[in-house]
Amino acid sequence: MRHEPEALLLYCPVNQQELDLIAASGWLEFPSCVPAQPIFYLVMDEAQAARIACDWHGSDYGVGYVLRFALDAEYAATFPVQNVGLREYNELWVPAEELADFNRQILGQIEVVAVFGAE
Repeated sequence: MRHEPEALLLYCPVNQQELDLIAASGWLEFPSCVPAQPIFYLVMDEAQAARIACDWHGSDYGVGYVLRFALDAEYAATFPVQNVGLREYNELWVPAEELADFNRQILGQIEVVAVFGAE
């Protein structure tokens, strides 16, 4: 009998360009970070991800998306939780150089759960 790993649900606000790259991967992985972004951050609260997608991506790029995915919980625990403001504003910060390994720990597919600013 195969044991399924425990999963942690995470959220990632993205713009259209990022979404297109994720879709091109078959919804299985996140693209490499840009050099100016040495940390890949994942949001632990869907409402916080929605605020970022709406306020930042929606206003800066015209459209923002909230993605949801499951990550192996044991692997996720190797990254400290970072609080970025209010008590519920918690994120996992993954160093950009670890993104390939991170992508291998995603369970299933990445899915779009909200869209902001689309006409």
